Amino acid sequence: MAALFTLSFSSSTFLCPGRTRKRLSFLGTRTTLHFKRPLSVNSLLSPEYDPPPPAVQIFWQWMCEEGVVSTKSPVRPGVFREGLGLVALRDMAQNEVVLQVPRRLWINPDTVSASDIGNVCDGLKPWVSVALFLIREKLRDDSPWRYYIDILPEYTNSTIYWSEEELSEIRGTQLLSTTLDVKEYVQNEFQKVEEEIIFPHKQLFPSPITLDDFLWAFGIIRSRAFSRLSGQSLVLIPLVDLINHSSSITTEDHAREIEGAAGLFSWDLLFSLQTPVSVKAGEQVLIQYALSKSNTQLALDYGFIESRSERNAYTLPLKISESDPFFGDKLDIAESNGLGDTAYFDIFLGRPLPPTLLPYLRLVALGGTDTFLLESLFRNSVWGHLEFPVSRANEELMCQVVRNACKSALSGYHTTIEEVLNVPYMQ
Repeated sequence: MAALFTLSFSSSTFLCPGRTRKRLSFLGTRTTLHFKRPLSVNSLLSPEYDPPPPAVQIFWQWMCEEGVVSTKSPVRPGVFREGLGLVALRDMAQNEVVLQVPRRLWINPDTVSASDIGNVCDGLKPWVSVALFLIREKLRDDSPWRYYIDILPEYTNSTIYWSEEELSEIRGTQLLSTTLDVKEYVQNEFQKVEEEIIFPHKQLFPSPITLDDFLWAFGIIRSRAFSRLSGQSLVLIPLVDLINHSSSITTEDHAREIEGAAGLFSWDLLFSLQTPVSVKAGEQVLIQYALSKSNTQLALDYGFIESRSERNAYTLPLKISESDPFFGDKLDIAESNGLGDTAYFDIFLGRPLPPTLLPYLRLVALGGTDTFLLESLFRNSVWGHLEFPVSRANEELMCQVVRNACKSALSGYHTTIEEVLNVPYMQ
């Protein structure tokens, strides 16, 4: 949790104007926040902050006009080393409501469906449709989402935005290979949507859309979207998504969907953000983003890692070879147990192995006389057999598969184990 600090700007900066029927006018020029990313990935440890820029003040006024916040709101935005965040203006108890945002201000696939591009985005992956929506609204000077778009960073600290020089610092790590795989995936999705959606419907996308635009939207969604709401695969919640992460918070219980007043005469579904722990006045209000994510996933999604060893993980990829004479039978068994011809297992330091790792590994290594277990007679019970050693030969082959995987992973580093062990501080 961030240390106590005192707000250095006047509280009048965020006073809500009196409610009027006149809406805020759109700015003639855009004011977009930019945050310089560090060369290396860092944990969120610093309580330092700066006064919010004009774009955030205008965004706050928009939230006031929409009835989301008022002079009685317990939090205000502030700029910290990790970006924008929320500052508590008074002591807040655990599970106290921080903010409530009505569904009409959420950005999700339903928002896209109701927009001008809804028809052409039908059938797209949810994140792809939301990405196109964000890009289109960013390029529109008259976008109703202008005040929200203007406070979004041009890039996050995620490794997907790192330069080649910066990526060379993590050569050999799974973070590098995963980053490159993700960037390739985004590029392939962009090429597909460019050919099938953007080019055939230039009247809906009059401004050029580039791969960089698409990568920007992807990073925004990865770093800011909520996904644990009922019926929501992903949703962006303006203002709520300013909330930052704390490694000291050990619960993900901070969000609720409730029915409530969403204006003077309206009733709607509300996203209710609550404090997972008590907060003192002047502290940053923080949540736990995801207890299950490894440091690689944290770095990829948010651009930071934690110093706790429990976050350190190695992802072991295993594959049933298509040249295996029993490929079809093994694939059928794997799919019957929620896996496929390729499976990825996150191995965390100090934790038990994933429960499906050893059965899948034994399945991959199954051969010789042990293949009798692949017969249809055992199809419904074979997974239970694979939870225990099948034979010495099978166990030895399993060990060899793991050793080969480890050697392959270590070969990506520019130094050998012997060279590392010979470094003076390692002796």
